[in-house]
Amino acid sequence: MKRIVPGLLIAGFWLLLLLYGPTYLFCLVIVLAVLVAADEYVRMADGRNTSFAERWLVNIILTLPVVVTCFSPTAKALLPAVLASFLALTCYFLYRYRDLADGYNLFSRLLFGEIYVGVLAAHFVLLRFLPDGGSWLIVASAITACSDSGAYFVGRKLGNRKLCPNISPNKTVEGAVGGVLFGLLGAAVFALLLLSAVNWFFLIGTAVFLGVIGIAGDLTESIIKRGTATKDSGSCLGGHGGILDRVDSLLFVCPMLYYLLILPVL
Repeated sequence: MKRIVPGLLIAGFWLLLLLYGPTYLFCLVIVLAVLVAADEYVRMADGRNTSFAERWLVNIILTLPVVVTCFSPTAKALLPAVLASFLALTCYFLYRYRDLADGYNLFSRLLFGEIYVGVLAAHFVLLRFLPDGGSWLIVASAITACSDSGAYFVGRKLGNRKLCPNISPNKTVEGAVGGVLFGLLGAAVFALLLLSAVNWFFLIGTAVFLGVIGIAGDLTESIIKRGTATKDSGSCLGGHGGILDRVDSLLFVCPMLYYLLILPVL
């Protein structure tokens, strides 16, 4: 119950926000969530005992691409936003460099955080503003949630061969295959419920591809947590850990889905 009840509440809020919430409320929720995710990442990646104001300055810099895309939700606006975030981060390090024991290592970690948190999460906004964007975000969420659950249950029952033992010892090849199949099932159900027309060839291929991409996103956060000796990215979601623990797969899935959807009109 410690995980089930919060999970149901989070899922219900997310569905209501995407189905009935205005875009400005969606943008506000995403910006606040990404700010918290950025703080989780900075706490993991930056071992310094910085002041509250300084840490949140870095958090805002990492979140800048998301804020910009909320005001201009196009892929063309994303590159200037990334450059602005990079310039701001560079200026911060130029100012603080003399106080850093290993400036290049920390700069590299936070620059990765700009991409991992800010740039990838900006695609939540870009995807939401596409035609049927809210429905596609629900489909993407269904793929990651069903894949995660499927991988867990199939892995427990049938798991034998380790997928990436040095990164995540509990993940198995059988669990990954089960997760992809469950993700495909979740995508099919929500596509039928929410999309006015379904291109099944596109949907099946995309769901399988995104299922694999989601696993890569999950493993990427595992690399970060192993490298920073962290168990959970945070505790704001109770038994579900932090924001990054819940959206690690979705951070990889949403950008891929966005570009697959706009590909025909590029």
